[in-house]
Amino acid sequence: MIQSRGRARLGLLVPFTNSNLEPDFAMMQPAGVSCHSARLGGYDENEVPDESQMQGLGAANLDDPIHLLMGVKPDVVIYGCTSATLTHGPAFDRALAKQIEAASGAKTVTAAGALVHALNSLGAKRIGFASPYVAAINELAVEFLASSGFETVIRSEVDGTLGNHEQGALDPDAVYALGLKADHPDAEAIVLSCTEMRGVETLDRLEQKLGKPVVSSNQAMMFEALGALNITDPIKGFGNLLERIKG
Repeated sequence: MIQSRGRARLGLLVPFTNSNLEPDFAMMQPAGVSCHSARLGGYDENEVPDESQMQGLGAANLDDPIHLLMGVKPDVVIYGCTSATLTHGPAFDRALAKQIEAASGAKTVTAAGALVHALNSLGAKRIGFASPYVAAINELAVEFLASSGFETVIRSEVDGTLGNHEQGALDPDAVYALGLKADHPDAEAIVLSCTEMRGVETLDRLEQKLGKPVVSSNQAMMFEALGALNITDPIKGFGNLLERIKG
């Protein structure tokens, strides 16, 4: 029997419409690690998740969700929205992580910061970028990554404008196609950005096709969280990054 609890607890702060982050973590978590979540507001479920909506989420008060999450005493708190801080910039992302750490007393990971950490761990400086975001958020994401030392050599975007639930409804085949369009001979890695996008299920398939690392928001958060806990079990089936955990 696999031991499912007792080794570490991950606390997830999840946008309230997000339906894919928690299932992704359930697939990736190693034996003995459990995941627990609290929901985040600060945006309108029925509005397009554009830069204004996501900046609102990033700036939302976290006192109540952190208080509720701390009831399970997590070892790491994970802020599970990439665009909420991509739209504000790296300084905001770092400040938010410090704010959560001060309020929780736990080690803290943010989705955007985890992408940076993952790419640095892979030694990849030129990337292809794919997301379900509106174009304006993609522009801000490219600026965020440039400020963090990464050059985006190609960008892959969805056709049309997706709402909150439509982003989550993209199936793995659609995400795979989006990832393929983010490839370029100069790209050393592919980034699938968005904690609501089902990128985790496409990682191995894309890596086998492209012959280079593929990083998703949820995979990167798991990688950084486990590294912070000194849990180094290789996790198979979710990309090169998790097969070579070193923190």
